[in-house]
Amino acid sequence: MSTRPDLQVLTGPSAAELPAARDLAPRFPLTVNPSPADEETYRAVMDRLSFGVDFTDHMARATWTVDAGWQGHRVEAYAPLTLSPAAAVLHYAQEVFEGLKAYRHADGSVWTFRPGFNAARMNTSANRLALPELPEEDFVASLAALVAADDRWVPSTPGSSLYLRPFMFATEAFLGVRSAHEVEYLAIASPVGPYFVEGFQPVGIWVSEDHHRAGAGGMGAAKTGGNYAASLLPQQQAAEKGFAQVCFLDAATNTYLEELGGMNVVIVDADGTVRTPSLTGTILQGGTRGAILELLRGAGREVREETIYLEELRRQIRSGQVAEMFACGTAAVITPIGRLAGADWDVVVADGDPGPVTRELYTELTDIQYGLRPDTHDWMYRLL
Repeated sequence: MSTRPDLQVLTGPSAAELPAARDLAPRFPLTVNPSPADEETYRAVMDRLSFGVDFTDHMARATWTVDAGWQGHRVEAYAPLTLSPAAAVLHYAQEVFEGLKAYRHADGSVWTFRPGFNAARMNTSANRLALPELPEEDFVASLAALVAADDRWVPSTPGSSLYLRPFMFATEAFLGVRSAHEVEYLAIASPVGPYFVEGFQPVGIWVSEDHHRAGAGGMGAAKTGGNYAASLLPQQQAAEKGFAQVCFLDAATNTYLEELGGMNVVIVDADGTVRTPSLTGTILQGGTRGAILELLRGAGREVREETIYLEELRRQIRSGQVAEMFACGTAAVITPIGRLAGADWDVVVADGDPGPVTRELYTELTDIQYGLRPDTHDWMYRLL
């Protein structure tokens, strides 16, 4: 196996390997927000449940300096940050982030999905961006403490969740080009509703042949804002053409699929074989991707991680060899793909139906997340 962190299969500690949330949360002591959202504001937010628009009463926080390391772990009132105009993140984009969810189960308990994986991936991203690594248990502790403080914000509407956004960025006021000596870690939370408000329907994907998300040796495997910034113009152009998302090709040859702006791609062939682009260091290793591949292999399906050439894929879609396609990630879990198109071509993958494998995977994974079927993989970690 390569010694490059971005080419290794990330796992992180399983739920059973992590200390209980009640033991971790005290690492981030709470200072209660003296002015929490009033009942009217709270009700409006919980009725709206818009993704990433409204935020809870508190945030978790810690500070790192090159001399003292990590310190100042706490949960405090959600509030604007004070930041120098010379802060390194504003000039050299030295930052990383993660995304995961807290789910309310029928008995009122609150759980999250594979937090050890997210902790490990954040450290891999931090390493690539020359940022300090946060101990995995501290990462989980920050989420446990934040959710304990803001328990009322975890919705119980079917399909809803509390989206958790941990992130780290360089705060040192310094314009020299080097890794920062001062860094801030925060975790914030946003109540969100069901992703598919209009039903679980296939979407159209525009394949960008003029722009690329990342290149070999770059930051493609890191979850950092620059990768998403690179996707915004192609995404905007795709939306203007009526497409929901954009898919990127490799930067070296412009011939094979890598990933969408924020999701991995999976192909289901008519014979039941499942294929997905292999991890090359230029795409983000998704936690949802890994879980899906594990479910598929456990069900006895052949799963291949390989190079998927666009020209060959178009022929396979037209011939009927490809039966289903979907994208996967934390926000939507699984998004069915019904159409692929580019500057001078257009192919239909599924005519108005996600396909049985896509539906079954979505149901199985979300049932595990919401406690509706047993978690035999030790993915779910209880926060409350």
